[in-house]
Formats: sequence, structure tokens, C-alpha cells
Amino acid sequence: MAVDAAVGLTAAEVRRRVDEGLSNAVARRGSRSVAGIVRANVFTRFNAIIAVLFAVMVVVGPVQDTLFALTVAANTAIGIVQELRAKRTLDRLSILGESRPRVRRDGTVTEIPPAELVVDDLIELGPGDEIVVDGVVAASTQLEVDESLLTGEAEPVHKRPGDHLLSGSFAVAGSGSYQATRVGRHAYAARLAEEAGRFSLVRSELRTGINQILKIIAYLMVPVGALVVYSQMRANAGLPDAVRGMVAALVPMVPEGLVLLTSIAFAVGVIRLAGRQCLVQELPAIEGLARVSVVCADKTGTLTDTGMRLAEVRQVDSAAPVAEALGALAAADPQPNPSMRAIADANRDGAGWRATATAPFSSARRWSGASFADHGHWVLGAPDALLRAGHPTLGEAEHLGRNGLRVLLLGHTRTPVDAADAPGEVTPVALVVLEQRIRPDAADTLRYFAQQHVAVKVISGDGPASVGAVAAALHLPDAEHPVDARRLPEGWDALAEQVAEASVFGRVAPAQKRAMVAALRFRGDTVAMTGDGVNDVLALKNADIGVAMGTGSPATRAVAQIVLLDNRFATLPHVVAEGRRVIGNIERVANLFLIKTVYSVALAVLIGAVGLPFPFLPRHLTLIGAVTIGIPAFFLALAPNPERARPGFVPRVLRMSVPAGIVAAGCTFATYLLVIAEGTADPTQRRTAAVIALFLVTMWALGIVARPYVWWKIVLLAAMGGMFVLVLLVPYGRWFFALDPGGPSTVVTAVAVAGVGTVAMELGWWLDGWLHHERRRLTA
Repeated sequence: MAVDAAVGLTAAEVRRRVDEGLSNAVARRGSRSVAGIVRANVFTRFNAIIAVLFAVMVVVGPVQDTLFALTVAANTAIGIVQELRAKRTLDRLSILGESRPRVRRDGTVTEIPPAELVVDDLIELGPGDEIVVDGVVAASTQLEVDESLLTGEAEPVHKRPGDHLLSGSFAVAGSGSYQATRVGRHAYAARLAEEAGRFSLVRSELRTGINQILKIIAYLMVPVGALVVYSQMRANAGLPDAVRGMVAALVPMVPEGLVLLTSIAFAVGVIRLAGRQCLVQELPAIEGLARVSVVCADKTGTLTDTGMRLAEVRQVDSAAPVAEALGALAAADPQPNPSMRAIADANRDGAGWRATATAPFSSARRWSGASFADHGHWVLGAPDALLRAGHPTLGEAEHLGRNGLRVLLLGHTRTPVDAADAPGEVTPVALVVLEQRIRPDAADTLRYFAQQHVAVKVISGDGPASVGAVAAALHLPDAEHPVDARRLPEGWDALAEQVAEASVFGRVAPAQKRAMVAALRFRGDTVAMTGDGVNDVLALKNADIGVAMGTGSPATRAVAQIVLLDNRFATLPHVVAEGRRVIGNIERVANLFLIKTVYSVALAVLIGAVGLPFPFLPRHLTLIGAVTIGIPAFFLALAPNPERARPGFVPRVLRMSVPAGIVAAGCTFATYLLVIAEGTADPTQRRTAAVIALFLVTMWALGIVARPYVWWKIVLLAAMGGMFVLVLLVPYGRWFFALDPGGPSTVVTAVAVAGVGTVAMELGWWLDGWLHHERRRLTA
């Protein structure tokens, strides 16, 4: 349908298309649906196993031995509530961070949410604007579109009226408008979103490691359960007792809280960062940023404010109409960048010049210009892009740049700016000096990264001297030796070596930014890239973690995993700290849950091999699991933790949990054998001795995992110990959990054997730290 370019759609036409289902309303990609969250938390492999074991215990009784099911139900409910809170936060912030296209309706241009677009809408484009729906170009003024996110081809494509545009691409130069042809689920980007989905996780070592562990546990449960039933029947236990023994052996093998606490830790991280106006578009991006070893930061908008001020104009040609030319260039640019806006604020005298052709600014060629009737052809851009090497004006421009100023050259040329060989031979007319304001919090942010041994690379399209001056003012190491990216080697190894050695790079082309990020990753670094402009998109997309500024171009926000809505580079340390808290605390609680799994498997094998009655009822292991794992793990998972993230999650967890679990099982089994050998204790007292021994050893393991100690951790340990003692002292607790500590010799035996186990565990912990060169501390 042909649409009047001056008017666009009318309100009635928009309403009709909405009624016909031709709007861009699609399900938000930011998070899963409520039903999806409930399904993901309820219908899990281990919840199914627990449900079967619960049904079995309901039949064989008593009801006290079904307590484990209540724990799982509570864990599932907590997981659902926390993820729903995170979903609401994520969806609310996604609205703030999304692109808002400019649409012409009823003769006026307004910004609207993407969901309100309809078929045949006329959408205006300028540099940095994301193409949010498919369409056909209606008007073009030197419009260039980057389709690299769709095709992989980095070169911008010139678009003329009638050319097709695909959603997911973005304008990099020029201006124009396009008419929407496919919206909603039919648009190209929406079809890609359905296949991949925003909620799909970036690579997460935590998730991968936990899934590997859970798979192994699932395979172990069948043979262990069969062995326990066989051994109980061989020990002349009745079928109900054999089933109770099997359930008691299998329930603690299930680390039901581990996946839950991982999800909660990520969800709470999202909520905490939301308070700092930080939109985390993919949850494990928090983890990824905590592992970052190199941060590549664009200068403008990251270390300096996006706004600029015209500080000085140094005329090279005193007779030239410099103020009029600058004002005319600013008036002819429909989508001015920050430099041009600063020039426009200071020069208003060129409105009478009539532009016959324009060349919008492009980060690839680094200049813009306009041809004017009766006034010739004028260009404005980087001096070294417009003048030949060795020109005397270049020396003056470089001198100004060394003071941290941005310097542009205003020049006159005989070649029309829209000619294929533009700009041709340029005659310098004036140096336009722009002043950038360094962000007040940039120095503290760089200092934080230095203290955390995270290297910062400043990568900018500005001149090396100017970038180096800004970085040196912020005390960035090696900022006094900036590198001109035009002289960087093309060989992969040589590029990686030079990028690793230097800290400041100027005159970096967009494709070079991507190559530099790739080179650092090739060396084994985990790279975060920050930026706000169109020229940063390729590098953001190729970094391990892309961080975009909230006021940056829609294209940068679309490809980044993290968006700083407050535009503060200083927010980044808080994101890093949050990631470290998540990773460190999940490693702590993973140790606890896997110790339980290891001692459950080891006990089942030992009891099965000897053919003794199983020493526990299900309720006993529910009690021990609650006070030594479940309750403390919840607090430990959400506690502060500044330790730097390290690779090797699974091996490190197994180094702690396997020996500790074996010690716990060995002490419990030894206590059980000794009290049976005494011959004076009844079955309840024997079980009580085994419960006390297991509690003491696992409580010591909890104390090790909680290190280094601060006051609240000591209170937590004391509270957990007090809960267990209370159960032993209160008559109702002893009856409910079927415990009898009345045999003094059995209690003494349990304490003595557990004491040996705790000494062995303590020595093993210190020895492990010495062998792996890890500093171990008792207190913070």
C-alpha cells in the first residue's frame, strides 16, 4: 500500500491494522513466561524421583519419614517466587532499555514502543537506529546500513528507495525512512528470537558443572537403591524396613537445593543490580563478567561524557567564512553526532546556505561534508583522514590532541561530497577544537579494576595522542605510550601480542575493534567490551560479555548482555562484585550438597557390603540435612563474597566434597559398628549414635566451607548446632525423630570417632591449600 510520505498513517488506519492483527506486538524476549517458570521449577528430574519416594513412604509409613518432601516443596516454592521477582524486574527494565523507533503518523513524528508499530508505518532512520521490523526504503539521504549481525559482512550497504531492510540490522550513516512490511512474529528478527530466545543462557561454567554432577548422581541412584534393598533383605529386615532404608539412602543423594540456590543467586543478583539501573539481559552474564580478565572500553561515553563543548576554532585560512561554513554543515546534518551538536550550538550563521548534496559521517571514512550552491564543497573530519601525511597542519592538530582535546579539520575541496572519489584534494581552512569532560567516577573505576588484576584497554576511533592524554589523566598504566591502530599488524599472533602489551589505542576502525577483542580471546582472556556507538557493535557482539550504555545507540543495546541504564561506567565494578558473590557462594553451597551426596553413596555401599540394617530413618537425614546444609546454604548463597572468580569449578568442588563425604561416611559407619559390637545398646540408641557422629562431622565440614569467619557466620553455626541439641534435649523432639541419647557409652563413642574425623578433615583442608598454593584463612 502506498503511504503519503508527508503524513504517514492516520490514527484510523493504525487502529484498523491493530484490529486485524497486523501490529508488532510479540511476546517479550526478556524472560520466560510465568507458566514456563513454574514448569521449570516443578517438573525436574529430581522432583520426580522425590515424588516417587514420597509416595512409597506414604504407603509404608510413618508420616515423620515423609518430611523430606516438605523440604523439596518449600525449595520449589522459593525458587518460583524468586524467579518471578526477577522476571518482573527484568521486564520492567527491558522497557526502559528497548529501542523506541520514530514513526510518522498524521503528519507528525513521534517515538513509540516497538510493540505499537503496524504494517505500512513510516519509520525514520538515522545513524545508530536499529531496524526493528522488516521493510522497504521509502527515502534515503546517503543511507548506509550495517547488516553484519545478519550476514556476517562488516561493510555497510548503501540503501536506496525500494531496497529491502531486515530487522536486526542498523543504520550507520546518513538518514532516511522505510515502510514496514513484516511485523510481529513474521519479522526476520522475531523469527530468530523464536529459535534462540533471549532467556537462552550464555555459556556458564556453573550451570555446565552442576549439570554434569547431577547427571552422574542420577545414574548412581538405581544401583545404590537396589544394593540397599538387597542388603536389608539379606539382613532379615522386613519389606517395609527395607524400603525405609532404601528411601533413607536415596533421599540425601539428591542435591535438591543446589539447582534451586543457583537460580536464586542469579535472580537475586538481577534484582540487586536493578537497583543500580543495570539491565542484565542474560542471567549468567553476571557470572561471565565476574570471570573477566580484560575490559575493553571505548573512550567517548565511557571514560568521558558523551556531550562536548566547542573550545576553540583555529583558522588556517583567515579569509575563509569559517563560522558560516560550520553553521551550514551543522544545519545540513539531519542526524548530528555529539561533535556536530557542539558545533551547531556555537555556530548559527549558516542557515542561508542551500545544500545540494551531503555525505553523512561514517566511522569507516571518518569525515562528513556537504556541497552548497554558490559556496562550494566543505568537509569536516579527522585531520589525518583528510590531509596527506606530512602536511604541516597535522603537526598542530597532533599537538592539541596530546592535551586530551578532540580536533577536527574543516576543509574546502573541489570535489562534490557525493562523488565516488570524494573528498579529493582538501584545502585546510580551520582546526575545530572540542573539549571532552572526563567522567568524575572514571578514575575510581579504573583503580578498582587495577586492584582486582583486571586489565583495561582503551580503544577509540579518536587520535592516539588525544586518547592517551585522557587515559593518562586517569592514571591508566602505560597510557603514555598510545598505539596508532592503523599501524597494528594483521597477523593473528602479532596482533594478539601487541594488543596484550599496550593499554591505549587510537584511530581504531570498527572492524579492528572486533579483531582486537578476538585476539585477546585467542590468548585465553575473558573479554568484556563496553561502548555506546554504532562503531562498537561488532566488538560488543564478539566479546565474551558486551556492556552497552543506556543512552547509546539502539544497536549497541540490542547486542549487549548488560545495559548500564544510568550510563555510568562506575556501575561496572558493582556488576563484577555481584558476579563474584554469585560464583563464590554457589561454590560454597555446592560443596555442602555434594558432601551429603558422597556420604550417602559411601554409606549405602558400606552397609550393603556388610549386610547390616541401615543406620538411619529418612527423618534422621532430613534433620541433619536441614541443620548442616539446607538452612545454612540459603544464607551462604546470598552472603557477600569478594573473591575473584577462577576456572575449574567442578574439580575444586570435588577436591573438597569427596574426601569430606568419605570421612563423614567412614566415621558414621565406624560408630555404628562399634556400638553394635558393645552389645548394650538397643536399635534406637545405635541409630542415635550414628546420627550424632554424622552430625558432628558434617557440622565441622559446614564450618570449613563457611570460612573465613565473620560474626554472622559464627552466629549461624551456633544456631544450627543449638537446633540439633534442642532436638536431643526436648522429649517431643526425641519422640518425633526417634532418637535416644540415653546410652552414655554410645554417645561417647560417637563423639570420639567424630573427633578423629574432624581432625582428619581439618588437616586435609590445610594440606589441600598448601598443595594448590591457595591461601587459607580462618577469619576475614
